[in-house]
Amino acid sequence: MDIEAPGRTLSVACPHCQTANRVPAHRLADGPKCGACSRALFEGHPIELAEADFDRHLANTELPVVVDFWAPWCGPCRAMTPVYERAAHELEPQVRLVKVNTDEAQALAARLDIRGIPTFAIFERGREVARISGAMGLARFVDWVRANI
Repeated sequence: MDIEAPGRTLSVACPHCQTANRVPAHRLADGPKCGACSRALFEGHPIELAEADFDRHLANTELPVVVDFWAPWCGPCRAMTPVYERAAHELEPQVRLVKVNTDEAQALAARLDIRGIPTFAIFERGREVARISGAMGLARFVDWVRANI
């Protein structure tokens, strides 16, 4: 998907209130704000999504969404935290990075067949298009994301 096509307008879910916002593709990097809550649509950090917000967020955005399925007790998950944070700086605003705590979202993890953590999945228009498990370095992670969007 060419999200930066001239004249294209994208639906972008607010990371705070989940409201869909229409943003011209050429303005994604200009610091757009949510029309409902007035907060920034992009902050250069992965956002935490509760199970109740997951489907709504995916439905309200046309951006590719990379999901980190993790748990606080998982050593490799904790090791990936700074990598995922740096990846958000590199990949936003063309990609949304989110985190889902599988201990708190057990039904979602079961529905998506998450069998090990950390697991990373890419969703486009609400459909999963790629998945990988395990900790990795920043360059490998960013390359994997770019190769699959």
